[in-house]
Amino acid sequence: MRSSVLAALLLALFTAPLAGCASFSREDFTADEAYRATPPAAADIRFNAADGAAAVAFSNRTRRQLESSGDRRVDILAISGGGADGAYGAGVMVGWTRAKTRPTFEVVTGVSTGALIAPFAFLGPHWDKTLRDAYAGGKASQVLKGQGLGVLFSSSLYSPEYLRALVETYCTSVMLHEIAQEHAKGRRLLIATTNLDSQQTVVWDMGAIATRGGPEALKLFREVLVASAAIPGVFPPVIIPIGDADGRQIDEMHVDGGVTAPFVSIPEGLYFWDAPEGQTSTPGRIFVLVNGKLDPSFAVVRGRAPTILGRTFDTMMKTNLRAHIAANRAFAERNNMDFEIAEVPRDAESGSLNFQPESMRRLFKLGEDTAVAGKAWSQLD
Repeated sequence: MRSSVLAALLLALFTAPLAGCASFSREDFTADEAYRATPPAAADIRFNAADGAAAVAFSNRTRRQLESSGDRRVDILAISGGGADGAYGAGVMVGWTRAKTRPTFEVVTGVSTGALIAPFAFLGPHWDKTLRDAYAGGKASQVLKGQGLGVLFSSSLYSPEYLRALVETYCTSVMLHEIAQEHAKGRRLLIATTNLDSQQTVVWDMGAIATRGGPEALKLFREVLVASAAIPGVFPPVIIPIGDADGRQIDEMHVDGGVTAPFVSIPEGLYFWDAPEGQTSTPGRIFVLVNGKLDPSFAVVRGRAPTILGRTFDTMMKTNLRAHIAANRAFAERNNMDFEIAEVPRDAESGSLNFQPESMRRLFKLGEDTAVAGKAWSQLD
């Protein structure tokens, strides 16, 4: 499945001159203009993951609010990308509830398909039925709807219509209201996108967006979710207006958060951070839910461009994922935090672009059964 998508991507690349600017055009702007266009209020709802100062400030605000509510331990759940393999992660969440061992997380983060799971995981077990419907109910099978010859004049292979419809079905004003209530308690729901203009991971505080309330907040919330799941070339990027610079509207181009970060439990600006002398680390646990497989797998690669590209892409993604896990695990060890990880079993049939209902139901059940049996999580010893 992945090879066929890459083959189509090659076709799109080779025929791009035919499309000209028919996809969409953008005005040029400088990095300085983008910075000046960002309103001060935006600092409350987003920050660049590589900005250590912004990440520390966000962490301190969150810790103070949690401490004032009497909670002295921080449990973090980070849900990775993985496309259709997100059915496994969704199943793990439901099975975790059934096992009666699922924590209430102070921080939940999501990237790509993990961004679509994260709001349900954040809100807790009473949303499990809806999460099951979203990933095992068959609706996701429509997501990869081809555009026919329209692909020659588009910025992507597939129409965003069905992905947007899926997000709009489940991301409602009721969901935002509940997220805003949990945000007020100090809990945080974070979603990562990739800003293609700046080549940086942007972390969005979805609870802060929900707290704003009204149609504009709901629209931005949905746009961020769609952007985080927008695999470049497969789905079109999402253009997010950020503000005005010198009388010109500045818009950012956002795509799949997995382009720069397979998951976010600790923003990269904090990878090498240590608590200041005299300040004790807040006790905590980091759970990383990987919607995919970590270990390299052997396969004889055929000598065709799509096969080679597909294998190369898979290799790069796994290598990047393992590097992020190593960095996050080292952070947890330095700061006396427990670190656990769940992944799709090596012998399971899976495929990030296999959105067929029977495949997703099978993966969902595998995740659910594994969690119920208490075998989903390990410390990778």
